[in-house]
Amino acid sequence: MSVHTTRRDAELEAFDWTLEAIEIERYELNAAARYRFEPGPLAGVDRRDFMRICAAAGGGLLVLSAVPRAAAQESGRGGRREAPREIAAWIHVDEAGAIAAYTGKTEIGQNIRTSLAQAIADELRVPLAAVTMIMADTDRVPYDAGTFGSQSTPRMAPQLARAAAAARELLVDRAAARWGVDRAGLAAVDGRIVDPQGRALAYGELAKGQRLAGVIAADTPVGAPGDWVLRGTPARKLNGREFVTGRHAFTPDLVRPGMLHGRVIRPDGYAGTFVDADTTRASAMPGVTIVRDGEFLGVVAPTERAARRAAAAIRADWRVPDNHPSSETLYAHLKRTARGAAGGRNAGTSAGDVAAARAAAARTFDAAYRIPYIAHVPLEPRAAVAEWSGDGRLTVWCGTQRPFGVRSELAQAFRIPEDQVRVIVPDTGSAYGGKHSGEHAIEAARLAKGAGRPVMLVWTRAEEFSFGYARPAGVIEIRAAVDGEGRLTAWEFDNWNSGGSAIRTPYTVPNQRIRFHPSDSPLRQGSYRGLAATANHHAREMHMDAIARALGEDAVAFRLKHLEDERMRAVLSRAAETIGWSAAEAPNPGRGPALGIACGTEKASYVATAAEVSKTPHGFSVDRLVVVFECGAIVNPDGLRNQVEGAVVQGLGGALFEALEFSGARLTNGTMEQYRVPRFGDVPPIEIVLIDRQDIPSAGAGETPIVCVAPAIGTAVRALGRVETALPVQLAADRLP
Repeated sequence: MSVHTTRRDAELEAFDWTLEAIEIERYELNAAARYRFEPGPLAGVDRRDFMRICAAAGGGLLVLSAVPRAAAQESGRGGRREAPREIAAWIHVDEAGAIAAYTGKTEIGQNIRTSLAQAIADELRVPLAAVTMIMADTDRVPYDAGTFGSQSTPRMAPQLARAAAAARELLVDRAAARWGVDRAGLAAVDGRIVDPQGRALAYGELAKGQRLAGVIAADTPVGAPGDWVLRGTPARKLNGREFVTGRHAFTPDLVRPGMLHGRVIRPDGYAGTFVDADTTRASAMPGVTIVRDGEFLGVVAPTERAARRAAAAIRADWRVPDNHPSSETLYAHLKRTARGAAGGRNAGTSAGDVAAARAAAARTFDAAYRIPYIAHVPLEPRAAVAEWSGDGRLTVWCGTQRPFGVRSELAQAFRIPEDQVRVIVPDTGSAYGGKHSGEHAIEAARLAKGAGRPVMLVWTRAEEFSFGYARPAGVIEIRAAVDGEGRLTAWEFDNWNSGGSAIRTPYTVPNQRIRFHPSDSPLRQGSYRGLAATANHHAREMHMDAIARALGEDAVAFRLKHLEDERMRAVLSRAAETIGWSAAEAPNPGRGPALGIACGTEKASYVATAAEVSKTPHGFSVDRLVVVFECGAIVNPDGLRNQVEGAVVQGLGGALFEALEFSGARLTNGTMEQYRVPRFGDVPPIEIVLIDRQDIPSAGAGETPIVCVAPAIGTAVRALGRVETALPVQLAADRLP
């Protein structure tokens, strides 16, 4: 991580900050020498990074958090991983008392700006509006692997809270030193340090004239949930008025001086190698610049319309691969091209003797489940604005979940040092795991370099479908066995291609063999909300329901019989109670409405979803959904409810409609007219029950609520009996018991 500054190294060396050593259990002023790095919290942190941060702050109180560096996830590979520790977050109180918090996290609609600010304001004892969040600007914030994996709340919120708590205690120490009193009698209240006699010093007064840096360890204590004031409340969205009125700027809203508009020339399908092109007609158009860099070809024009016309005027030749798999041959292709079982923490597990358990079983139950490719369909397609300065420095504004990863990609693409690249991420109009990579940023930068002017590039919806990446497709085969008492004795679970997240079963089974098998994917694939947890939960929960149904057992009771995890049992029981589930009144085939249920855990949170469906002349309708969600201590219940509801709506699309279709290296439904996503009329009443566990650390909520939507609906549809239309592909299974 580095902070860009115009100061020379010699000036940095002379930049005089006093480093206050902060111990984990107590806080002491320590007027020791400048730049104490070993031993202590700064061990392993780059010294020059620390100095640049201090230089950029300019004065006042600065508190930094040093933690182990986190790695990126699936489609966010790359980036800096060699350093053992990083300066992960910092709080700055300037001489006017203004409070700024710096983080590499991005705002992609999850409202993390508000919940992170709640943690900071709570620990600093200031109103929420007093905190300004500086986010996702690689020149101004610390390195961050990316916004993914539901990690902002469980990881970044505690880091910023600890930094804020350390800043508060340093301010108390400064006030005690100024007044010459024992710090034990002082308190932080509403942005001031007060004493029992009524004296008060505002934070700005204590920071004035100071160049004071505090560094904390990752386990610095913070307030427990029972002591929270702002956290745990439904605080309103910061800058909410700007969003509602349309004043808030996203990447496509940006305007730079002299900015032009660009388009990239691409093959008609999602695959093809560039051969040649006739650019004569486009070159003759007023203000149009043709940009060619190897196999890259694009146009730049004064307006978006002119760029679109110029791109349409180019006749390009492409070499399209022969014998490319289609959506009809996909599942056989994935099994045929499997590369064996993968390693790693999500690869699976083995226990007991599966073969012996199957041989001795009273009954066995085998099935195969097909998982299709799904597009992310973000509200805002990929967009970027790129600008080169005269000294060769590149600045890119773009929507991404990984600003530092994109910075690395840009530096590699143009063979320039990373400190010559700045990536700024305006709030992004949704991502769902689909904006980890930086191809749009590189394309905009190529166009800007060729044109010698800033360039905006906004992908079309068709480009987003064909040249983004999809949720991985897969085949999941399950072979289960039970004894004479209906208890699971064997569980074999093979996942081809769709991924290893949440692949291990939460149910008690003495004999298990669980494996993930990577395959060759015809489509570009990568991270998607919930990763493979959605696919693995779908197959597992559908299969558990099928076994219970075949044994004549109640589906909820059958699950509870095999569950030891009390948190899982709690959400499942609550969902069944809320939906009105009763074993004595279990729905009968052929009658409606029918109920279905599923439960699961991922990213340290727990969910159970129950669905009510009924027959219609065209098949079935989803009439009601109940979602019980538990993610530890709740930071912002309103924001959490919105996250859960959004995940459920997205899960509806995956359960009922969404599946990319392709043939001959082209998508056959790659437009919004052809690719069905949930509409207002598709969304049933959704009842969300939140369980607030203040005795458990907060977990993330962006991913887990999606994982049980499809199996809850699928098991309800199964309870209806035969319907007069083909089931959606996500609900299909071969060789069901």
